[in-house]
Amino acid sequence: MGMCNEMRAHLETVILPFWEGLLDARGGYIGFVDCDLHKDAEAERGCILNSRILWFFSTCLRVLGDGRLRRYADHAYDALLRMEDKAHGGVYWSVGPDFAPLDQTKHTYCQAFAIYGLAAYARATGSEEAYQAAMRLYDVIEGKCRDREGYLEAFRADFSPESNEKLSENGVSATRTMNTLLHVMEAYAELYRVHGDAKVRKSLYEQFGIWEKHIWNGRLDRQEVFFDRDYNSLIDLTSFGHDIETSWLLDRALDTLNDPELTGRIRPKLLRLAKAVVDAAVSENGTDNECERGKVDHTRIWWVQAESLLGCLNAWKHTGEEKYLAGAKNQWRYILAHVWDRREGGEWFWSVAPDGTPSRKPIVEPWKCPYHNGRMILETIAGGEYENL
Repeated sequence: MGMCNEMRAHLETVILPFWEGLLDARGGYIGFVDCDLHKDAEAERGCILNSRILWFFSTCLRVLGDGRLRRYADHAYDALLRMEDKAHGGVYWSVGPDFAPLDQTKHTYCQAFAIYGLAAYARATGSEEAYQAAMRLYDVIEGKCRDREGYLEAFRADFSPESNEKLSENGVSATRTMNTLLHVMEAYAELYRVHGDAKVRKSLYEQFGIWEKHIWNGRLDRQEVFFDRDYNSLIDLTSFGHDIETSWLLDRALDTLNDPELTGRIRPKLLRLAKAVVDAAVSENGTDNECERGKVDHTRIWWVQAESLLGCLNAWKHTGEEKYLAGAKNQWRYILAHVWDRREGGEWFWSVAPDGTPSRKPIVEPWKCPYHNGRMILETIAGGEYENL
């Protein structure tokens, strides 16, 4: 069985059943499973997690054509609508199992993932209601979550400014982040695929301009990660996972916009980004996490492994260089050998040490989701371009 067929089988027999098993009859999906696979049905329901579950089941429904999955997509969709703040607009960071607001932070990143899930649901089902809900959140981001120079980060429930602990790491406090811009772009590209709205298209062009001017570091062939309000980089950090994710994710947005001039300008930079990660961080033993001030973190994080495989495939598609195809195949073998949690009822470990020892981090929590590993497979099997691998 080739890699593409193995991936499809893995999706259908491992990833899908795991997440189907977290459906909660009260609404939404159970938000926490510890490292021993114990479910906590009373844990908070993160909007990012629910949005990613919505994207996952909606895209599985569309790509696999399995009508049985509509139930799971509908369930996530209904839950997301219950996370919306009807008074001030936008979605909360998290709610309880009864859907009462818990963390009322309105984060731009969170709004973006809600758009991503709603747009995927609209694509899969034709729901105009879901599309309009996504457009409401587009208006929230454009009207309340940005200034003239780009996207800001965290807000209180009424959209007054809030500090950005949620997306600041490595000892800095960032006013703007590469990560938020990346996922707003991802969300808008998915939204544009539904109906081709002209204002969404215009926003994507503006975002590519911000990325090219402020995020992309052509001297080091990497993205800068954390910024002050004036886009001064706050730390010497290379995020291998985000760089390899960006290399293919923004390439898909270029395909969506179908503008030869923009593609000709941006795609070579994305391929340089992929090459830099593959040369520095990808081996037969998985992909490193990041490099901070010259010190490499060799932890093998679940989402970095998934995005690395897709980035390698995308680079191979455009260049034909065998090192990228070998990188993708090595990643798949490494995932099966070390990242896949083969315990009964398991999915993927959060991370493993370089020697393959799994961490004790949760299997499900507000950030641990079926979006990265599910998308890795869905992107590989959709369209048939990799079916012979």
